Amino acid sequence: MTSPEPTPFSVVLRTASAAEHEAAESSSFMGHLLNGRLGVEAYAELSGQLWFVYRALEGRAAELAEHPVIGPFIDPALFRTAALEADLLHLRGADWQAGLTASPATAAYVARLEQLIDTWPAGYLAHHYTRYLGDLSGGQIIRGIAEKTWGFEKKGPGVHFYVFEQVENPAAFKRDYRSRLDAAGEALDEVERRRVTDETKKAFALNGAIFSDLDLRYPLSA
Repeated sequence: MTSPEPTPFSVVLRTASAAEHEAAESSSFMGHLLNGRLGVEAYAELSGQLWFVYRALEGRAAELAEHPVIGPFIDPALFRTAALEADLLHLRGADWQAGLTASPATAAYVARLEQLIDTWPAGYLAHHYTRYLGDLSGGQIIRGIAEKTWGFEKKGPGVHFYVFEQVENPAAFKRDYRSRLDAAGEALDEVERRRVTDETKKAFALNGAIFSDLDLRYPLSA
């Protein structure tokens, strides 16, 4: 009997983290924000918290460019820090950094990213996958709702974060990304694959914690 084909690593990551992914997506904060029940200031604060995350995710990416597992994923076409800064300039004005501080959950996320870059670069892949594929997928739904809710120009200031100008065909890009994930899985041994899978669950949990912090800061009025 022939052995069954191994499950592609992209499928392993998606299925193993499905519960954590769903929990993050169904947070009260995101639900209220996308239903138009929160003001644009809550959206601006979310953008600010994401700025801290992406600055950590991308600020040292060049150090990983030659890494055998992570290197193929380092692509400036994905970088979001500059787009977030453009959005924050529009949302908060020229002094957009004034008063902007990382929430406890955001600080924990940033610390985890820095730890991974220093000590376990393969674990960084879990966060790269979680953030960028999410931005290219569900993030596009968020963009459309934000444009409608707060009157942003289509793909303009306020939603630059969700516009990947250098990705000509998002569907093809995501297929290629998943192929790279599968290749990365083949390059890792079983222990490392399990560790990266567990880190993917943690990545979704860390994102969900940011939403929980924001939910405390922007509760709906009774």
